[in-house]
Amino acid sequence: MAIKYELPPLPYAYDALEPHIDEQTMRLHHDKHHLSYVNGLNTALEKLAAAREAGDFAMVKHWSREAAFHGSGHFLHSIFWPNMAPPGSGPSEPTGDLAAQIAKDFGSFQAFKAQFSAAAGAVEGSGWALLVWEPNAGQLEVLQSEKHQNLTQWGVVPLLVLDVWEHAYYLKYQNNRAAYVEAWWNVVNWNDVAERFKAARG
Repeated sequence: MAIKYELPPLPYAYDALEPHIDEQTMRLHHDKHHLSYVNGLNTALEKLAAAREAGDFAMVKHWSREAAFHGSGHFLHSIFWPNMAPPGSGPSEPTGDLAAQIAKDFGSFQAFKAQFSAAAGAVEGSGWALLVWEPNAGQLEVLQSEKHQNLTQWGVVPLLVLDVWEHAYYLKYQNNRAAYVEAWWNVVNWNDVAERFKAARG
């Protein structure tokens, strides 16, 4: 039987990221949207398991797509929540080895921030901006992901992810995605990103 995925709890209160991300958005985003990915992933895996048992793979294309879509949504959101922390609870910029690697690969923190913000603002439709560790080259990269599972690279390790689907910001920022992205920098949990970077490098 396939593993049953569960919705991880938020690591802080729903209103902990205010005024930058409001409580109502957090409740809808976590309790409704993320939960729908968890449920969709579990359903897809159950259907694929049933298909294997029956030897009937007529719907394998559909359920594989569902598993990819919902699974990617679940995994990215599971990084997204701890990637944030209440404003003022940690460093406002990366420090240590992470800061040094960002300076090496992007020139400076401000250059990285500008590229990441541009990626978040420009990704078509609904999607994500990601800071990832690319282990083959041994460097950091900024990627965009449309519809969770598209436009990514195999083998990279996500370190910092920003959800720019409209459900992440529309209640507070309406259609002003750029204002949401700018506000989000105030709640980035650089300690969490640094731990992910350390683990990714081994």
